[in-house]
Amino acid sequence: MTTPSASKSSSDYADVPDLRLFVFVLFFVFGGITSLNDVVIPKLKGLFTLGYGEVMLVQSAFFMAYFVVSLPAAAIVRSMGYMRTAAIGLITMTAGCLLFVPASSSGLFVAFLLALFVLAAGITIVQVVANPLISMLGAPSTAHSRLTFAQAFNSLGTTIFPYVGSILILGSLAKVDPAHLTGTALTAFRTQQTHVVVATYLALATVLMVVAALVWLRRNRLARTAVESVTARHAFDLLRQRRFGFGALCIFLYVGAEVAIGSLIVSYLMQSTTLALGAEEAGKHVPFYWGGAMVGRFIGAYLLRLYSPGKVLACAAAAAIVLLLTSASTTGIVSGWSMLLIGLFNSIMFPTIFSLASEGLGPRAAEGSGIICVAIVGGAVVPLITGHTADWIGLKAALFVPAICYSGILAFGVYARRPRGDG
Repeated sequence: MTTPSASKSSSDYADVPDLRLFVFVLFFVFGGITSLNDVVIPKLKGLFTLGYGEVMLVQSAFFMAYFVVSLPAAAIVRSMGYMRTAAIGLITMTAGCLLFVPASSSGLFVAFLLALFVLAAGITIVQVVANPLISMLGAPSTAHSRLTFAQAFNSLGTTIFPYVGSILILGSLAKVDPAHLTGTALTAFRTQQTHVVVATYLALATVLMVVAALVWLRRNRLARTAVESVTARHAFDLLRQRRFGFGALCIFLYVGAEVAIGSLIVSYLMQSTTLALGAEEAGKHVPFYWGGAMVGRFIGAYLLRLYSPGKVLACAAAAAIVLLLTSASTTGIVSGWSMLLIGLFNSIMFPTIFSLASEGLGPRAAEGSGIICVAIVGGAVVPLITGHTADWIGLKAALFVPAICYSGILAFGVYARRPRGDG
């Protein structure tokens, strides 16, 4: 984990305004690639005849990278600096995209999981770099606006990528049921059908290599910033603080619930009890979920100026619970759109939980940020539980798993409704 040295004046950054554009691009790309999993999941589910629990291993492989790579990524930043580490992250992402080629040739689901883990490892490295880097590229007085603008690029990526991915990946559904194939015929079928997935990720690899090259060429444009080395054991001691520990748990619950819902939306909207859509059309509805989060950022930013962040968080979590219960207990348009509208209320959760948990940490705020990054591993655990629950009692009934997660967030909002130290 790292913490920047003393802040600099705006004149120190006069020669690097173009670097901000690269960081905005990083936010756009890693947000978009993460949400692309939502259309890859139904494709792999059909090709490998998997249950919901099995196909959720896609998210487990992806988000486990946050748990494994976050702290090593911070060590790379300490030794090589921000720009070089960003280039390493982009190259790792490229390698993950290229691994989809042998994964397709092998016809093995586990090979796709490996490719996704490597891809996510690169995203984790880039994400560890991106937040502090965008704060450094300008005067401290305008850091908040730059971070907000960067998050908007992230949301834009999560809105656009699933729509395009639905056309490219879900637009050509198999005319043969893979359950009726065996041996070499099954392997050949899976190889042929995964070509559309491979083509998508090869295109991404090309873009990532270009961005990595541009970042590397500018590796010396940003002066190295001294960082303080902090041991993982010392950082994890923060979990002993009740408010921070509760907040870190809620980050785990939030990311898990958000990813679980996003992962199931395509399959959910294809059900006869909801919108009964085809795979491609259902995939095109995923941007409504992630786009709601983008719109909600602007609404939430206004509301957070008027009301206590804890109260706003509690109300958003309560709304998400109501929408889940509504979707599970109704059919047709109401059921489908209740699920999609949850994205609107997800919008303020991560930054609000983060700020409430980190309140009062002072000089240990950077350590807290690192722990919260590790807590994103909730995206590996909760979707897996939700998927196995769906196999056991059905997709609608399984919505109680994310509902429980939002209940924990609701409790935290109530608990943290007053500033730290006010009782």
